[in-house]
Amino acid sequence: MAYDRAMNPPPTAMLDLSVPALPPPLQRLPVVRGRAGTRADAMDAVLEEVPVALVYNGVSHAVMMATPIDLEDFALGFSLSEGILAHPRECRGIDVEPGPDGISVHLDVATPAFLALKDRRRTLAGRTGCGLCGVDSLQAARRPVRRVLPPLLSAEAIRRALAAIGAEQPLAHVTGAAHAAAWCGLDGSLRIVREDVGRHNALDKTIGAMATGGAAPGDATGDGFMLLTSRVSLEMVQKAMTVGVAAVVGISAPTLAAVELAREAGMLLVAFARGDGFVCYAQPQQLG
Repeated sequence: MAYDRAMNPPPTAMLDLSVPALPPPLQRLPVVRGRAGTRADAMDAVLEEVPVALVYNGVSHAVMMATPIDLEDFALGFSLSEGILAHPRECRGIDVEPGPDGISVHLDVATPAFLALKDRRRTLAGRTGCGLCGVDSLQAARRPVRRVLPPLLSAEAIRRALAAIGAEQPLAHVTGAAHAAAWCGLDGSLRIVREDVGRHNALDKTIGAMATGGAAPGDATGDGFMLLTSRVSLEMVQKAMTVGVAAVVGISAPTLAAVELAREAGMLLVAFARGDGFVCYAQPQQLG
């Protein structure tokens, strides 16, 4: 699976901040910069964040704040990582419909999946920094554990992915406001990268792009690992576990709940991955 940049904005080197226009989802705004007691008028690039409604067979199920790119990937990845769909083939079509108040993403899903969704449907109000979006009870905070089989992962592969990820984050470079998730080969090569203002959204977009490329939940997920440019929370591990991702590497800290779930699921979990260093919290025997 080659690195997928078809839906991504151009690399940072191509974003000339000296010219008026910037490609979506970036906008230029007048600002005042201050440093060492001085102030100066300037222009700054700011990342868009809009309400995105996920609509299943005509019924709105979730509204999330998201960066308005790669929304087909986002909708499919969210559906898979939240267990709404068990397989990409249960989604028969996706249509993105911009509107005055936001963007509606319409998914045509198989009848059994839609009926199951209606049985557990609840109103969601997603936020970019949300924890457990859509959970309506304490009992629902933890999903059933799905066991995964982690691959053997070398420290060199982690270092290679870390060295490469920065160049594939144009939105983060320009605005400082975007997270990224990358599906990486066991050699550390970046196969798919997606960015979003929300770390959960970036992960969902990457999962959706994997599925679009033919990697169904549990299929081909043992031949790579997921790299996250964010902290590793319970929901991030749950999303990865749900679709069968067996190895997760994050550049920031994990939470205790995330570590406990990774250990229960048999997932290889690495965090604080920066430069040549990292900390392995689960399945260290799988590190080479």
